[in-house]
Amino acid sequence: MAIFSPPTHTPLSFLTLSLFLTLTLTFAEIRFSEIRSDSRSIIPFDEFGFTHSGILDLNVTILSLRLQNDQITPATNPNDLSLVGFFLCTRDSWYHVLEQLSQNDIVCALQSDLIKPVFSFDRLNNGGLTHFNLSLQISDPNLYTLVFANCIPNLHISMDLVSSMYNLEGRSSIIRDYLSAGKSNLPSIYFHFALIYFTLNLIWLYVLYSRRTVIYRIHFFMLAVLMLKALNLLCEAEDKSYIKRTGSAHGWDVLFYIFSFLKGITLFTLIVLIGTGWSFLKPYLQDKEKQVLMIVIPLQVVANIAQVVIDETGPYGDAYAWKQLFLLVDVVCCCAVLFPIVWSIKNLREAARTDGKAAVNLMKLTLFRHYYVVVICYIYFTRVVVYGLETITNYRYQWTSVVAGECGTLAFYVFTGFNFRPKSCNPYFAIDDEEEEAASEMLKMEEDEFEL
Repeated sequence: MAIFSPPTHTPLSFLTLSLFLTLTLTFAEIRFSEIRSDSRSIIPFDEFGFTHSGILDLNVTILSLRLQNDQITPATNPNDLSLVGFFLCTRDSWYHVLEQLSQNDIVCALQSDLIKPVFSFDRLNNGGLTHFNLSLQISDPNLYTLVFANCIPNLHISMDLVSSMYNLEGRSSIIRDYLSAGKSNLPSIYFHFALIYFTLNLIWLYVLYSRRTVIYRIHFFMLAVLMLKALNLLCEAEDKSYIKRTGSAHGWDVLFYIFSFLKGITLFTLIVLIGTGWSFLKPYLQDKEKQVLMIVIPLQVVANIAQVVIDETGPYGDAYAWKQLFLLVDVVCCCAVLFPIVWSIKNLREAARTDGKAAVNLMKLTLFRHYYVVVICYIYFTRVVVYGLETITNYRYQWTSVVAGECGTLAFYVFTGFNFRPKSCNPYFAIDDEEEEAASEMLKMEEDEFEL
């Protein structure tokens, strides 16, 4: 083993870990990581919420340490492998570790008393071993991130790592739960929501059958969206169930990604079609409305690809860049679907002044206005409020953000189905002269207020 230079720190690496500690939302199943000739000072792997019976298993093979001698500085610290190894830390403790480093109280994160050491490479008999296994009992329950630190400049590490974090449950404490504490009950949550959506599918089928003389093509599209949502939740429940018991999805993640992809595309397409009034107000789409669909659909493809990469790679790799791409694409899609609704509101307002059916158009105008507000509320709640709830909630109760998000989505589906359901009465024949006159006056007052 060559002589090592004293440890230095890369601010970017520590900043990267801080970002990962904030953004990492993986489920921490058994994960395999392959590292080749990596000299980074900090490598975050995974995040997991441990209970009082938590255990961390590490299996490292094909371990290789290589120092680039031509880059060594004059001041040296020979063979100090205690500055290389694995540790666990919480989000709060990491910021205090950064403070210790900035004040030169310590020269390496592994020297901090705020982290939980797992394994340092000085136990490798001066680097002679090429593999090791360890199992660590977690006595202090918390939300930890598994991190690898390499505080020796120019030391290149290669290894294959299999990390396994789980909690023991059951009376005999021999049953492994590979889902993080606070997410252990996600399989049952997703399954119950899947049952709710399957029930809604049956109700919608009954509505379509009982009013089959007044249904439009958009109503069958709504049925497809409902079915895909139910299948997506069912596959997600099975996916998390297998991860919970075995640490692997056993192929259910593939089905989940497929139905998630189809559900995302069909839902945004449905919002655009309803916003344009397709089937309800007109049997065709205008060019600008088609252009919105041509923007939304490819963006949803990109968003789903980004989601797969984020879920499968965890914090190690390119997950951060993909997460930023996912957030950007999602925001663009959410903004794009609002334009057709605004266009429909404008067209209905203009039609109310020209076709002599002010009352009917007022009813439609009011409905589209309400739908516009509801779509904005749905987007804000599921993208902002749910994320905020997930951020501030204790790790033991992270399931609450999932329930909140699914409840908000369910409310949006119910509102959409109820307000745009097949109706047997024709509003054109249900309006008398007095209602027509009152509606005309109301539209006139709204135009005056708009001009002011």
